[in-house]
Amino acid sequence: QVQLVESGGGLVQPGGSLRLSCAASGIFFRIYTIGWYRQAPEKQRELVAVIVNGGSTNYTDSVKGRFTISRDNTKNTVYLQMNNLKPEDTAVYYCAAKREYMTTYTYWGQGTQVTVSS
Repeated sequence: QVQLVESGGGLVQPGGSLRLSCAASGIFFRIYTIGWYRQAPEKQRELVAVIVNGGSTNYTDSVKGRFTISRDNTKNTVYLQMNNLKPEDTAVYYCAAKREYMTTYTYWGQGTQVTVSS
């Protein structure tokens, strides 16, 4: 059974930092592309950051320079380090996994809430 479990969300003040984790089980983790999505109330789901099995990364423009995605294949875990958080970063954050050649993500976590507010 495949599981993706996110953790690390919470309430943080503007300018603060959080590190999200996505722990995977039930898949040969190192060959999967992992993406972090977010969805704010009444907004469409947005792909925030991606890391492929070779370690290359990509980010949506609004988080470039503030967020860093990384992976530890020995722990089957992907991280999203979020710095200089803004109120507009408030959303439920989801991690998802797919093989690199797939166009859509196959496996999804349950999400973790990130709230940026003073």
